[in-house]
Amino acid sequence: MGPDGGCAGDYCPIVDAITLIDGTNGLNGSHKCVQQSNGSINRQELANSMNGKSKRQLNGQNGRQIYISDRKEEPPLYLEILCYISYAVLIIFGYLRDFLRKIRLEKTRGAVESHREGYVPLYQSFESFFTRNIYRRVCDGCNRPITCVPGAEIDVMDRVTNDYNWTFEYPGTTTRAINMGSYNYLGFAENEGTNVDRVEGVLHKYGVGVGATRHELGTIDIQRELELRLAQFLGVESSIVFGMGFATNSTNIPTLASKGCLIISDEYNHASIILGSKKSGASVAVFKHNDMKDLERKIRDNIINGQENSHRAWKKIIIIVEGIYSMEGTIINLPEIIKLKLKYRCYVYLDEAHSIGAIGRRGRGVSDYFGCDPKDIDLWMGTFTKSFGAAGGYIAGRKQLIDYIAVHSQSATYATSIAPCIAQQIMSVINVIMGVDGTHDGQMRIARLSRNARYFRRRLKQLGFVVYGNDDSPVVPIMICFCSKISAVVRTAFTKGIGTVGAAFPATPLTTGRVRFCVSASHTKEMLDKALRVMDEIGDQVAIKYSKQPKSCEKIIY
Repeated sequence: MGPDGGCAGDYCPIVDAITLIDGTNGLNGSHKCVQQSNGSINRQELANSMNGKSKRQLNGQNGRQIYISDRKEEPPLYLEILCYISYAVLIIFGYLRDFLRKIRLEKTRGAVESHREGYVPLYQSFESFFTRNIYRRVCDGCNRPITCVPGAEIDVMDRVTNDYNWTFEYPGTTTRAINMGSYNYLGFAENEGTNVDRVEGVLHKYGVGVGATRHELGTIDIQRELELRLAQFLGVESSIVFGMGFATNSTNIPTLASKGCLIISDEYNHASIILGSKKSGASVAVFKHNDMKDLERKIRDNIINGQENSHRAWKKIIIIVEGIYSMEGTIINLPEIIKLKLKYRCYVYLDEAHSIGAIGRRGRGVSDYFGCDPKDIDLWMGTFTKSFGAAGGYIAGRKQLIDYIAVHSQSATYATSIAPCIAQQIMSVINVIMGVDGTHDGQMRIARLSRNARYFRRRLKQLGFVVYGNDDSPVVPIMICFCSKISAVVRTAFTKGIGTVGAAFPATPLTTGRVRFCVSASHTKEMLDKALRVMDEIGDQVAIKYSKQPKSCEKIIY
């Protein structure tokens, strides 16, 4: 990384990989803070130094300019006020309904403990108040069962409820809809083709699973082959794969951090990261979403003040961020993250669950998107459930560190290793993306996904919707605010042949409920245009075109 904050250039490691493992400084075994090793940073000098202005213009893929903006259009203030009022009314009626249930004027359909006199309740009724009285009535807008692979089009199972979503009846029919709600970014969620044939062959050879942990008899040749291919794909020394994506974070972060360490986490990081950080015992500081100035402020303050109570220097500081945020559609400002990492001698743990395969000229995630050196990131994490049409997760980086994780990871010790057929699916997809299969199918899918995402986003903005996120992100959230309107949008769109999902509190802040579209390389222009026509109609009917930006009549080219 050059003096101008760019990402190109050879990797020059700051300290040995063993520092990230146990907090020691290189080979001398000293437990001094990495930020102060070799006299690189002095606390007093840091306290007196000035913040530098971060560059917002970056050189991206294909040499074009990428602008990372800290600003996003927000719905008007009066909508936020009305949203709070609507929730207040819902809460009042929720208490009224709970009272009617208590005096038996309304049937209680939720779980109730009985014959437990003298015992402390296992759960408090108020803990499920929101689920019982608000979410339950709109849950059909947040999840729908399907009967096929989540491809460009899906068969959604029809269901009928007569008690406001407490129970459902299934008539045995399905409805065909365009799938705008699945993370099938590259369109590899399919049940036919050469990849499927290879998976079927492995299934006959190895069976459906391994039935053991990695530490026992759960490591076989196809898993080793996958890890080697994955490391080659990511441009790092080594990698290790796990059978569950959520557990990749929640069980491995405690392997890397412990008491006396500091984790600095983005406020919108995934629940698996939050759980792993809590389990580690490390102190956690949270910075504003994708705000590099706030991140630098948190780093500086914590280096100056040290550990709570003792004020000793931190053993190590780890910055944990995601590549693409699945609720916001934003892409992390990786060049600035790397710049801060090198400036303050921190470590970076990057979760690429939604970005690997989905962005970048070669489909290799945010480092490929920004043109950064993968070795500037200490730990790469990702999942195989999105772009790869499979299951599980991985961690990649320097070999010494991956070897340490392989020995000490809770997933490697206690969890069943990844199934051979799933490993083959992942490896087949990687080969397609890299062009190892001898075709250009992978590059065509990556280019089509990028084109679809930009076209769909720009058209939605042109129609007057408030759309969050970066223009290159395949996750496209539209701000709806009201949970009642979210349900109306999802239900109406489904009747018109568009399948999507809503997201509201507690998955999002109270006033920023949204409908989220996920664009795929398997979508055609005709599919996207139909979804746009449907949303244009619904936007007028439900009054959700909140944008105050001047509308452009310019024809957007696909």
